[in-house]
Amino acid sequence: MALPVKDQLKYWGVATVIFFVVLWFLGDVILPFVLGAAIAYLLDPIADKFEAAGLSRGMATGIITLFGILGFVILALLVVPTLVSQTGGLIQTAPEMVSNLQNFLTERFPELGDANSTVRRSLASIAETIQSRGGELLNTVLASFSGIVNVVVLFVIAPVVAVYLLYDWDNMVARIDALLPRDHAPTIRSLAGQIDNTLAAFVRGQGTVCLILGIYYAVALMLVGLNFGLVIGFVAGLLTFIPYVGAVVGGLLAVGLALFQFWGDWVWIVVVYAIFQSGQFVEGNLLTPKLVGSSVGLHPVWLLFALSAFGALFGFVGLLVAVPVAAALGVILRFVIAQYEGSRLYRGLSEQDEP
Repeated sequence: MALPVKDQLKYWGVATVIFFVVLWFLGDVILPFVLGAAIAYLLDPIADKFEAAGLSRGMATGIITLFGILGFVILALLVVPTLVSQTGGLIQTAPEMVSNLQNFLTERFPELGDANSTVRRSLASIAETIQSRGGELLNTVLASFSGIVNVVVLFVIAPVVAVYLLYDWDNMVARIDALLPRDHAPTIRSLAGQIDNTLAAFVRGQGTVCLILGIYYAVALMLVGLNFGLVIGFVAGLLTFIPYVGAVVGGLLAVGLALFQFWGDWVWIVVVYAIFQSGQFVEGNLLTPKLVGSSVGLHPVWLLFALSAFGALFGFVGLLVAVPVAAALGVILRFVIAQYEGSRLYRGLSEQDEP
């Protein structure tokens, strides 16, 4: 005989509270394990394709691990140092760019030439703040990242956890399925399948879109000779998962820098603008329809709220689990609404049951 609904809600509520309490207290400790699980989840479809081609799960995991090590070495030796160097250079040159903007505005709006004007004082204050705080912020972020997260834990334990989980992924899923409550197993499987589809479309698909656009923006901007093109491409690609935000932020940064660097040479400014326009066109008409799909189920506002709330409550671990939790809550909420719309609470007692 199944437990009453009231008791089931009590037990599942207690389990949910325990989950969030553990996440609160063990955030930094479980970080490499959460990150390893996320990596394994992202790579599982690739391992499945290798298995479908006739390879064993162990060989598939070994091949993926080998390519992962090669990619990490390339990033560590080539991309990351350049990215850090350009970010520092961008911070150091900020006062010069603000000064150029000030001169530009003064030429066209002479009333701003007054040293006591509010706009001029604001620009000077922005330049000083960026220069004094920007480098300090960059160093603090790097130092705290190394100190709090612990480089050894993050770059050794997380990949090891990912390899083990990737190897045993199918067995773990089967074991979890065997532990589901028998009365609710079909419903839970259906909801889990919808959550997986949402995550696969958003995390895997949108992650691929972010990677492709980030590489395109960075390479294209560096080819046209725009200073700090790698940084702008990285930022634009990283923010692409939020519709329009990546293109708007990256486009404003790129066009703004192009105005200072290529002032008077309008062809290159138009080229920089065209790079982001073409990126938006390719994303909207080719990449997103093919890789993400039209019905992901994660509204941008809901996604931003989840990232903000979980990031504020649980730190970096919260940012990692925000998207999966948001996807799960979205699927569960749609299920609850569907149950509500089919219930007497919604339809009332006077409405005749449909055959």
